[in-house]
Amino acid sequence: MAIGSLKDVYLDQLQDLWSANKQSLDVVNELGSAATDKELSKALIAGANGISDGMEKVAEICSKHDIDPTGSHCHGMQGLVKEARAHGLEETFTDDDARDAMIITQYQRMVHYALAGYGCLVAFANRLGEDGDGAILQDCLDSTYNGDRTMTAIATGQVNKAAV
Repeated sequence: MAIGSLKDVYLDQLQDLWSANKQSLDVVNELGSAATDKELSKALIAGANGISDGMEKVAEICSKHDIDPTGSHCHGMQGLVKEARAHGLEETFTDDDARDAMIITQYQRMVHYALAGYGCLVAFANRLGEDGDGAILQDCLDSTYNGDRTMTAIATGQVNKAAV
């Protein structure tokens, strides 16, 4: 698709974010299984559920605009997922707490990518007068921020201290 307007950018980025979420979903579940801190594992599973919910909402918005959510492949998230697997799952750790600290690092990198995507989409939707879309995307953005804050609290509350 040729990009000639903000609406084109909006539609393109909806598909890109759906792809980013799809790619991150499996690795977040894997990180949740690999985490040894129970609160961290629980938060990662909740994060995976949030990603899945976000995918459904983005797919519904895509359908409303007569586009296929699978119409794009997000290369940015592809790299972040590769890094999460390499550093959080495939790396050799001699300390479980250090692994948990690395898992948080990798998860938050993926989350921050999603935050940027949702934030831009909210701004685009609102500028385009797609207020219903904007409200749905704002909800996704708020949920993603809450997940990020939870992860920071787990890191600073217990995981990083234990990993020292």
